[in-house]
Amino acid sequence: MQNRLFVAYKPADMVCNHFLSRIKRRYGVKKAGFSGTLDPFAKGVLIVAFGQYTRLFRFLKKAPKTYRATLWLGAFSPTLDNEKIERVTQMAPFHPDSIAIALKSMIGQKTYLPPKYSAKKIEGKRAYDLARSEQDFEMKMITSEVYECHLVHYAHPFLTFEMTISEGGYVRSMGEMIAKKLGFEGCLSALERLNEGAFVYEHEKALNPLAYLDLPRNGYLGDPLDVLLGRKLQVENFEKQEEGIYYILNDEMLSIVQLSADGVEYLLNSLSLKA
Repeated sequence: MQNRLFVAYKPADMVCNHFLSRIKRRYGVKKAGFSGTLDPFAKGVLIVAFGQYTRLFRFLKKAPKTYRATLWLGAFSPTLDNEKIERVTQMAPFHPDSIAIALKSMIGQKTYLPPKYSAKKIEGKRAYDLARSEQDFEMKMITSEVYECHLVHYAHPFLTFEMTISEGGYVRSMGEMIAKKLGFEGCLSALERLNEGAFVYEHEKALNPLAYLDLPRNGYLGDPLDVLLGRKLQVENFEKQEEGIYYILNDEMLSIVQLSADGVEYLLNSLSLKA
């Protein structure tokens, strides 16, 4: 079990690092990591890797991501979730058409400020640490692509929706935007990540990394030992010579290289895929 890639399901009200520590103890491993931090109050899909497979995270099919969120209409919290609710405004229920229009208007590119209570780094420090210590700081605008947004259930004042969004998007901010479109404040009372790209929860089943690489395969026509030993490679010795990032496979040894005008660069070399 030295190397393993799988999807775990983080429960609500737990920090990702604490959840990973539990997984490490359960499997008896020392080296492990996860990709795609979930807020403590959120639950759902978390990609986990053991051993050398932690080096694969940036090359995996992790986007777009789908979330199911419950928006509490009329509630205000600076965290945009149910952690620090400061006030609740009562309002009459909304007509279903108004809900449908607000949700449909979310599809497309959205430029917005991420939550101040987020893991975003500001000059090397986490935004939520600065916010909790009441320091003054400014967040920079980001842009996310919303591919889908539809209603799951509406029981006033709670509106549950599903949203598919690009990597790095903040559903808490999206919830606030939906509430504003309806003319009120709002924050999330629940959040669940249903998938990260091709990754869904299947009871921690071990996954074949090759099936989840977001890269095309290339063939090296020279001596396989050149790759296995990390020797300098030439672009002309590859089947595909267009610039880009590729994976190459030599007898269950995985390498990832970048071809460019400057030559060939190893991004990962000779990672064993043997069970």
